[in-house]
Order: sequence, then C-alpha cells, then structure tokens
Amino acid sequence: MDELISQVTAIARGMWKHRWRGLIAAWLVAVVGVIGVMAVPDKYEASARIYVDTQSILKPLMSGLAVQPNVEQQVMMLSRTLITRPNVEKLIRMADLDLGNASKAEQDALIDRVSKTLEIKNVGRDNIYTLAYRDTDPEKAKKVVQSLVSIFVESSMGSSRQDSDTAKKFIEEQIKTYVTKLEEAEARLKEFRLRNIDLQTTEGRDMAGQLGAISEQLRQARLELREAENARDAAKRQLDAERATNSKNLMSDASASISTPEIDSRIDAQKRNLDALLQRFTEQHPDVVSAQRLIKELEEQKRKEIQELRKAALANPAAVPSNNTLAYQELSRVMATSEVQVASLRARVAEYDARYAKAREAMKTAPQIEAEFAQLNRDYEINKKNYNDLVSRRESATMSGDLDNVTGVADFRLIDPPRASPKPVAPNRLLLMPLALLAALAAGLGVTFLLGQIRAVFYDANAMSETLGLPLLGVVSLLVDDGSAQRRKSELVKFLAATGGLVVVFGLGMAALFLTSNQAG
Repeated sequence: MDELISQVTAIARGMWKHRWRGLIAAWLVAVVGVIGVMAVPDKYEASARIYVDTQSILKPLMSGLAVQPNVEQQVMMLSRTLITRPNVEKLIRMADLDLGNASKAEQDALIDRVSKTLEIKNVGRDNIYTLAYRDTDPEKAKKVVQSLVSIFVESSMGSSRQDSDTAKKFIEEQIKTYVTKLEEAEARLKEFRLRNIDLQTTEGRDMAGQLGAISEQLRQARLELREAENARDAAKRQLDAERATNSKNLMSDASASISTPEIDSRIDAQKRNLDALLQRFTEQHPDVVSAQRLIKELEEQKRKEIQELRKAALANPAAVPSNNTLAYQELSRVMATSEVQVASLRARVAEYDARYAKAREAMKTAPQIEAEFAQLNRDYEINKKNYNDLVSRRESATMSGDLDNVTGVADFRLIDPPRASPKPVAPNRLLLMPLALLAALAAGLGVTFLLGQIRAVFYDANAMSETLGLPLLGVVSLLVDDGSAQRRKSELVKFLAATGGLVVVFGLGMAALFLTSNQAG
C-alpha cells in the first residue's frame, strides 16, 4: 500500500511539474471545442402524424367468407420496410433534393444521408405513426415529410392490390394443374375398375370380406343340408317302420300256423344235454363245443324251414299286405318332399364350394389389388380435396379483393399535417458545451501525464536507487528561502486563476447560450 501511494505521489508531482503546458493544452482544446460546437449548423425537424384505422364494419360481417389479412401487421411491416433505396430515390425526386447533385457519388451520399435521417415511429398501440425528417432548411424538411406521407399511403394501397392479384393468379394456375391431376386419377381408377370388374361387389367389401361372406353362406348351406338330410332320414325311418309294421302284421298272421315240432323236440333235447355237460365240464370241452354246434345247426335248419313255409304262405294272393293307409301316404309325401329339398341344398352347397374355392384363389392376388385400389383412391381423394380447397380459396380471394376495393386495406387519416419546428432541434449546444469543457480538462491532464512520463524525474531517493540499481550514498536537501517561497505562491495563484478563468469563461458562455435559446423560443 505504501509503495502504491509512493507511485501515485510521484506521478502527481511529475504532472504538477508540467502544469502550465497542460493548462495551455486545455485552453487550446476548449477554444477548438467551442468553435466546433458553434460551427455546427442548426437542424430543423419536420414531422407529421398519421392514424391508420384498420377497423371496418364489413370485415366482421364477411368473416369466414373472405380472407382477412392481419392489417395491423401489414401496416407495421410497411412502416419498417418503407425506407428502401427505391423509395428514398423517389422521395428525393419528389422533394427536389437532387437539384444540386452533379455526380453519381453525390447522389449516393444524398441517398445515404436521407435514409439515415428519415424516421417512422409507431406511437403506442393506437396505430398512430410519426414521420419525421431533419434538415438545415425547415421548408425543405417539410417538403420531404409531405412526400413521405404520400409514398406511405400509396405503398399500402398498391401492395394490397398487388398481393390480391398475385394470389388469385397463383390459385388459378394451381387449379388448372389439379384439374389435370384429377382427370388422370379418374382415368386410372376407371381403368382399374374395368380390369377387376369380377372382384367388385355392390356392398363395397374387400376380398377378405367377400371370402368371409361366402364362407358364412357355405356354412349356412351345409347346416341346412344336414337338417334336410336328418329330416329325410327321420321320414324314411318312419316310413320303413310303417312298412315293417304292416309286414309284421302280415307275417304274424301268416306264421301263426307254421310249426316245426320235430326240430323243436330235437333242439330241446340237445339243450338239456348241453346243460348236463356244462355241469360236469367247461365250455372248452369237446363235448360241450359239439353240443353247442349241433344246437346252432338245428336252429339254422328251423329258420330256413320257417322261411320256406312263410314264402309259401305269402305266395297266396289273398295274404298280400296293404300299404294304402293314411299314415303311409302322408309319410310317402313327406319323404318325396325331403328328397327334393336335399337335392336342392346339395346343388347350393356345391355352388358355394366352387365360389369359396375361387375366392381363395383370388385371395392370393387380393392384397396387391386392394393396395393398388387403395392407392388410386387415396390419390384421387387427395387431388379432389386439394381441388375443392383451391376453388374455395379462389372464391375467397375474389371476394377479398372486392372487399378491399370497397373498404380499402385501412383508412389513413392525417392527424397532424407536415410542419417544420420554428426552433432548431439539433445540435444541443447546452449539452455539447459541458462536454467540450470536460474534453479540455481531460486533454490538459493527459498532456501533463504524458510529459511527466516522458521527462521523468526522481522525487524519492529510494526509488532512484532501486530503479538504477546503484547504492545510495547520501541525499542533499534543498533549502527554500523566503523569496523562492513567495515566487511559488505567486505561480500557484496564477495557475489557479488561469484554471478558474477557463471554468468561468465556460460558465458565462453557457449562461449566454441559455439566455439566447430562451429568447429564440
């Protein structure tokens, strides 16, 4: 900390040594600054205020029918992009600013200067825009603002109509393109339907749905066939039973007088013999087996003899059974109806079998066909939707253009006409003069600091020893007499007076400038 204080003290003493040179530099900079501030020409500002009314009673009524752009955003974007080179060139021609320009460089410089000076500001949210321009000639500034107001209004109207016409032209071209696409899609869809006409159904089902429907019909036909066959078999059994009953009654009557006493006696004797043998032997005994075989032979002989006797009895015409009963006739009719129904259902099942087989074969290529059909339908629907949307948008664009022609994009109202301020708005000399004083003081301090560093002097023996790297042998002090002390005080008073004079002169100049500005206002 002591070392820092020592360095600051040394710098301050060095600057004090060259104080008169710094004061002279400060006076010179102050004089130059004052002359420069006073030499800057006065600039006058011309301005105008425009109110943009974006509300219209027709636009809410036409909501949904006409395209309504964001007028506020359009006007805001217009205000930001209005200051372009073509518009500035047009503005210069309208305001006759280029009358004194003889070369291309002067023209370009004028365009750049005007572009930087023009201002278009939006005041709050009320769609109020302020157009301003500064120039050394107030009448010229006013003329520039008048021209800028005209360009602002004309650009907004022209851009709206141009956007509407461009949109309609673009939509018309797109509609023609989509008409061609729609016709091509319809032709491809028609060709596909003619090529696959056998696979189409009135219900609009796909191949899987058709196969399922045929399978369901085949299952239902088979079920009905089984029901008809069961009904036919039941009727057939009832008819056979009725026929058997009649035959049994006849056979019972015919065989009631048929008997074989000789064979019956032999069978009874063999059965008694078999019972006696079974009491002594098993069923595998040869005698038992022989007795059983003999009994079977006798029974077979008895059956054959009875059949022969029964045939002889049936040979009698008077013994033929009658099948003309009411039950037999009804069963015969039901049997005939069942046979007809079974034959019809068999034909139906055969037809459904053939259809099912054909549908299964078609299923092998069905996914590809259905995918192609879906793609054609999708392309057609997309083109149709886009075409309908474009036609709707064309009508909306036409209606929007008509609406804009009736109401306009917005209503531009000139609140404050172009007017140039009687007082100059620039430069602000009351602000620039203190800055000149500060620059003068800074210049004086800078000069003293630089001279102190260039022509450095050691004010501390220890600092000199450390800097030069030489041992310190001794220090010789300066004794100041009364005359030298009096001269130092006199120089200090002169320096303070000169410095104070600089500040006082600036103060008086500021006061005079302030009074002059108030009197001009």
